[in-house]
Amino acid sequence: MGDLSVGADGHARCAWCVAHPEYVAYHDDEWGRPVTDDGRLYEKMCLEGFQAGLSWLTILRKRDAFRRAFADFKLDQVARFDDGDVERMLGDAGIVRHRGKIEAAIANAAVVREIQAVEGSFADFVWAFAPPDAPVPTRFADVPAITEASTALSKELRRRGARFVGPTTMYALMQAMGMVNDHLSGCHVRDAVQTERELSHKSGGRR
Repeated sequence: MGDLSVGADGHARCAWCVAHPEYVAYHDDEWGRPVTDDGRLYEKMCLEGFQAGLSWLTILRKRDAFRRAFADFKLDQVARFDDGDVERMLGDAGIVRHRGKIEAAIANAAVVREIQAVEGSFADFVWAFAPPDAPVPTRFADVPAITEASTALSKELRRRGARFVGPTTMYALMQAMGMVNDHLSGCHVRDAVQTERELSHKSGGRR
């Protein structure tokens, strides 16, 4: 079955997820399902930034601690964080203690609020970069790490002052938030994910 793996429950899944139960749950219930809420989207953008250079499993296992440290990623609260909050988080062993990433996540909250003020919605702003659906991938080699759309989104976010939003990180965000559906052909959740994307009326870019 190539890059698919059949679990004990008889379901075929993208093989990258099957080694750990947390990964299986994330793969089945979250990855690729459309996110249109500004707060959840900001959280995903932050966590993808923290993931840079690390495994996603590391971030997934620390996600509850990140939510506690970042006030559940409530934009208004995080945008008011100060140097004391940075030092607090640098002492928090439950999260990734990287000063640059912590400061970027805080600064990015202000950027997101500015986007909301201008565009009306952070989610609408991000989803406007959605590309047309690509051919259904059948193996991991078919899935890119960077695309024209992720490069354009990265460039615009950086122009507005965001940090840790490089093109590769933004493509990972696009996968996680359902802007693209990179579940492999034959994966048991691919069709359900695609249906959710179509019902969200968010597929198909406008920029």
